[in-house]
Amino acid sequence: MELAELENELELSGVARYHARQIYRWIYRHGIEDFERMTNLSHDLRHQLTTTTKISTLKISRKAQSSDGTVKFLLKLKDDHQIESVFIPDTPAQTLCISTQVGCAMACTFCLTGNMGLIRNLSAGEISGQVRVLAKNLNLLNQRFNIVLMGMGEPLHNYDATMKALRLLTDKAGIAISPRRITLSTVGLVPALKRLATEPLIPNLAVSLHATSEVSRARLVPVNRKYSLAEVLDVCAKFPLKHRSRITFEYVLLKNVNDSLEEAKTLAKLLRGVRSKVNLIPLNESVDIPFERPDDGVVDRFAKELARHHLTVSVRKSRGHEIQAACGQLIVGNTRESTS
Repeated sequence: MELAELENELELSGVARYHARQIYRWIYRHGIEDFERMTNLSHDLRHQLTTTTKISTLKISRKAQSSDGTVKFLLKLKDDHQIESVFIPDTPAQTLCISTQVGCAMACTFCLTGNMGLIRNLSAGEISGQVRVLAKNLNLLNQRFNIVLMGMGEPLHNYDATMKALRLLTDKAGIAISPRRITLSTVGLVPALKRLATEPLIPNLAVSLHATSEVSRARLVPVNRKYSLAEVLDVCAKFPLKHRSRITFEYVLLKNVNDSLEEAKTLAKLLRGVRSKVNLIPLNESVDIPFERPDDGVVDRFAKELARHHLTVSVRKSRGHEIQAACGQLIVGNTRESTS
């Protein structure tokens, strides 16, 4: 529940509305999920809440830590489905990578999550709950950190729950994360992007391109057959951006597929006039992905060509690859299997 919903729910139960802010603060700011530990509530109210109300929280089934400090969490939902979330230290800030769906319907050909298909959407509580659980486990509740919606799922395919989760996380009564510290990554669902542009709360935007022609993008990102590259770029060009803000365009580099100098020149031409920066992602290889990672020299040449056209370019360093926590590697085989 958002704070206003919690206030209304308490009022219907004969409880003063101001207690909602206290409860909300305990849950989101302090990570307390036991009403009996909410010590500024009366004994009678704590008892009433304990007997009539449930706080649903994701459970950590397993943690795996990479040699670079990346930590991958396997989280169990109340229906025993499972999702993965990742903590990435020093990037340069501490970052939580969270999921918005169990699986994904976008079926991008270089992404393991896409191999799962879509099992179900996450609720707003399950999306925001990942942040609560990870931050508490990692002792981050009183520290600044970033959030990227780049885990399992397409955030804009689960639009309402995703936006509600962002409101829960940014509410000043709770964990109070600045929208400037949140990045939403999307393959470019055009109607949802247009809707996002009208929201009072707009996170940083990252758009996955991965190709420079309609044919090649449709092959790599099947949703391009419905929402074309041209349409996506048109929406991005018109997207409302705050002063000095830019859209990040993500581009997974695949050996001998989309990594040529001609592709780089075409990409620079496509982004002309769009307030943008490019994040190049050399493929994180897997036996289940039918592509290879380009050599470092090819990656460097591609980046320099973009920079030559006055684009700001970064190359994403692979983090957590040894524990399959890197970009595009999140997948749960049997989502109902308990690994506790």
